[in-house]
Order: sequence, then C-alpha cells, then structure tokens
Amino acid sequence: MPGHLLTIEEYAALGETGSGFTELTEGRVVTCPGSGRTHDMAVCLLAGQLERQLPPGLAFAVATDLDLCLVPTGEPGFSRRPDLLVFGRAALARPGGLLRADEVLLVAEVVSPGSKRTDYQVKRDEYADAGIPHYWIVDITGPVSLVACAGHRGAGAVTGTFTTDVPFPVKIDLDALIGRHAGTAR
Repeated sequence: MPGHLLTIEEYAALGETGSGFTELTEGRVVTCPGSGRTHDMAVCLLAGQLERQLPPGLAFAVATDLDLCLVPTGEPGFSRRPDLLVFGRAALARPGGLLRADEVLLVAEVVSPGSKRTDYQVKRDEYADAGIPHYWIVDITGPVSLVACAGHRGAGAVTGTFTTDVPFPVKIDLDALIGRHAGTAR
C-alpha cells in the first residue's frame, strides 16, 4: 500500500488487495472482511426483488465501488462499496472509472455483524453528504427491518413488507430475505 493518503484515482488504480474488499475513507484504505453467507444471501434476494420492479431507465449493481465525490479531484478521496446500488442506465455507457454519487438514485446496505454503527450512522451521513437521494438500511437481526432514509432524514424501521412509491414504486418482502423463507422469495 502507498505510504500517503490516496486520491480516488489512485484508489481505483489499486484493484483488489486480498480477501474481503476495501473502501476508501479520507484517503485511507480500509479493509473490510467478508460479511458471511446469511448477509450475502439477503443482498442477493433483495437484488432479485428489486430487479423485477425497476422502472425502465434504471439498473442495479451489487458490491460495486462508488466514488462519493466528497472532495475535489486530486485530494484524498472517499469510496464505498455498498451492498446494492440503483442508478440510471446512462452510467453504464460512461467509459471507465467508478460509479459516481451523482449517478446513483438509491444505495442499500445490509447490516453485518460489526457494521451496525457504520451502516446506521457513518455511511448514512456520507451518502447524504454525497447527495445520494435515498438510502435503505436493511437489518437482518431479529425481525428483518428496513429504514428508508432521504438525505439526513430517516423514517422508522419497517418490518414485514416495505412498500413505497419513492424513488419508484416497489414492494419488498423483508421476511423473504432470511430464515425459512430465504430461497423461496418470488
């Protein structure tokens, strides 16, 4: 690893650095361990439910690097790898580089053991500061719940079925993300 704070361009040039994945926080490379099968299955099942309901013109990706664009080019940067992102299909045509915050409509994080504070507070603030309009926090401990945030504001946790028209009409069966229903979500 370089011995200095990295710009987003330097970080993107690193590629993968080993097991798990990395993120960039204020120019510092942070290693994130794998999240486990239950977490990964919940992400996939959430992506499957979303995919069937996305309006034309939108696309999704899982575990994709995102430039938060919080600092000017050339300064120590910020990159996160959200569990799931929804963005305009036009971003697919842009050559090279990381997805940028201004291309993203929705970010979803599935809370992992050890990431609760980061997902509920740190990432929530970073995504809001980056101008990402919608952030979902899916907590798979206890009854599965979803907190929908718009900017720095968040609603209360929803369990069972999450239904919204914002940023697009969608209905998510939260119980199907884990437990005995996992793998049977339609």
